[in-house]
Amino acid sequence: MRKLLVLLSAVLATAAAYGEEKYMSKLLYQGHGSYRIRTSEDFVIYVDPYAGKGYNVPADLILVTHEHYDHTAVNLVTKKGTCRTIRERNLLVNGEYKTTVAGKITIQAVPAYNAHHNRSECVGYVITLEDGMKIYAAGDTSYTDYMNDSLSKMNIDYALLPCDGIFNMDAKEAARCADIIGARHAIPVHTKPGELFDNKIADGFTARNRLIMQPGEEIALEK
Repeated sequence: MRKLLVLLSAVLATAAAYGEEKYMSKLLYQGHGSYRIRTSEDFVIYVDPYAGKGYNVPADLILVTHEHYDHTAVNLVTKKGTCRTIRERNLLVNGEYKTTVAGKITIQAVPAYNAHHNRSECVGYVITLEDGMKIYAAGDTSYTDYMNDSLSKMNIDYALLPCDGIFNMDAKEAARCADIIGARHAIPVHTKPGELFDNKIADGFTARNRLIMQPGEEIALEK
């Protein structure tokens, strides 16, 4: 009888762990500046589709931060009939950054710019999931005053920051931005033009809360 109870407890513990894993929001890093978010309620979001694999899960929402070719391959994405695509021009109107809602997801446009990215044509997004998890999708940018003035006060859980040092800030500046924003986890992306990822550049991203993801890696999102 005792052995049976022990076995039953183990089975229940495994089932509970599986259930928790199944219903946690997840982030798949596809490579370059592309990633997929699958929420705990199975709402699927693609950000800046272009690189890597994993576009077969049907999308509810596609977010494009700006119109450069390496952020706009929406044709790669399998889409639900109700899929919505939001581009920078939809939420940056006459210089005003807008917020919208898709299902139970809130998408807030925020500034993104540098010498290679016009402020009036680029945005980042703060994506708030059903469970309150906040993800900062920086798009292509360098340091902006908004990071210090506003993002640092938003309690961001995950910040994904470009750091190629050619078209965007380098890894050192990106790490400084990550520390200013104060996200619980800071992820370097867009590390090298034409490449899925560059580990050497990512190693130079020395943010306090650094989390390095490899292309094709998927993690459960945790507070």
